[in-house]
Amino acid sequence: MRTHTLAVRGGSTLDPQTGAVSFPIYQTSTYTMPGAGTPRTFQGRSLGYARTENPTRTALETTLARLENAKYGIAFSSGLAAINSVLHLLKSGDHVIVSRDLYAGVFQQFTRLISGFGIEVDFVELTDLEALRAAIQPRTRMVWVETPSNPTLAITDIAEVAAIAKQQDMLTVVDSTFATPILQRPLEMGADVVVHSATKYINGHADVISGVVATNDSGLADEIRFVQDIAGAVPSPMDCFLVARGLQTLALRMERHSENALKLAMVLEANEHVARVRYPGLDSDPGHEVAKRQMTGFGGMVSFELKGPASDAILLLNNLNHFDLATSLGGVRSMICHPASMTHSSMTPEQRFDSGLPDGLIRMSVGLEDVEDLIEDLDQAIKQVYRRTTSYVHSPLVPSPAAARAASLKRL
Repeated sequence: MRTHTLAVRGGSTLDPQTGAVSFPIYQTSTYTMPGAGTPRTFQGRSLGYARTENPTRTALETTLARLENAKYGIAFSSGLAAINSVLHLLKSGDHVIVSRDLYAGVFQQFTRLISGFGIEVDFVELTDLEALRAAIQPRTRMVWVETPSNPTLAITDIAEVAAIAKQQDMLTVVDSTFATPILQRPLEMGADVVVHSATKYINGHADVISGVVATNDSGLADEIRFVQDIAGAVPSPMDCFLVARGLQTLALRMERHSENALKLAMVLEANEHVARVRYPGLDSDPGHEVAKRQMTGFGGMVSFELKGPASDAILLLNNLNHFDLATSLGGVRSMICHPASMTHSSMTPEQRFDSGLPDGLIRMSVGLEDVEDLIEDLDQAIKQVYRRTTSYVHSPLVPSPAAARAASLKRL
């Protein structure tokens, strides 16, 4: 089946009990057995206790696996729970190479969680393959790639990283949340595992917290599914139902997200007050050529910086009308955030600097509204900022220009 058909019909088979077109919510904690030692089954899985198996979850996992062209899909109660399950593949003494630029919650898992179990972590600029090769140790077990990255939208060459990893008998894990299976399929490029925060585009309606892991390796799938069951980080039947419903429009939504984002990125790039725009669909983007090879579209995320001090980002955000100021992304409504004070505020200024995250960076999740309304809204907000020619209003959320300069000099 082709992508659009997979999204609509990929795995949610008709309910075997009723033939219902919309797969039901099996809201139960356990299942009766027809006889001692004879469990009921659904799609080849034994039904005993709902933490281990649930038909609504199984239907969702089947669809997610097929969209990734994977043999196994495993759903979780959040994106971080999905990621944590993959980190359980590591053991004390292992070494992991991780994308330098990535979501702060994942950064915290590597720096504050697994590091306490004797696992060594190095953050490396994975867009530089020589830097990757130089970071490999005899104990390196895994390379963790986030592409496009959150929030700077750096693009890493999945096929090249996976080839290097395979030569060294290392696992390649790709967080493909920003791309979704519609725009990028890392397993087809040699990755061993792909993870998503299904909270974002896969669900698409900002009403669910969920995650997913997909792989073609039966051994890895068994280990990850064991963690899913024993750690108990399973999504509820209602959440599975909502994610499955969102999947049916995923292909259509990603087309519109990508279309709107490209137009906004082009308008921002032409604006005299914008210092830099990061969007892999722009010819000027450093990751554009790689993105063209490994993505079928460039997604709905755009990041940019204004030419003024970092505090101008706060002024801009406070003058918008058609963007929700929120930490999440991937919904039908446009959202915008200031990572330094919101999504990545748990990182120290030094950690953000080391990861390449500027204090003035603005991250946009471009929604499905009429793009002309979004363009007009951004234009008026930027004009509002630069009408204040005599002085800047500094928010306590970000350093003043003087403080930012002092910090930069200190780093030098």
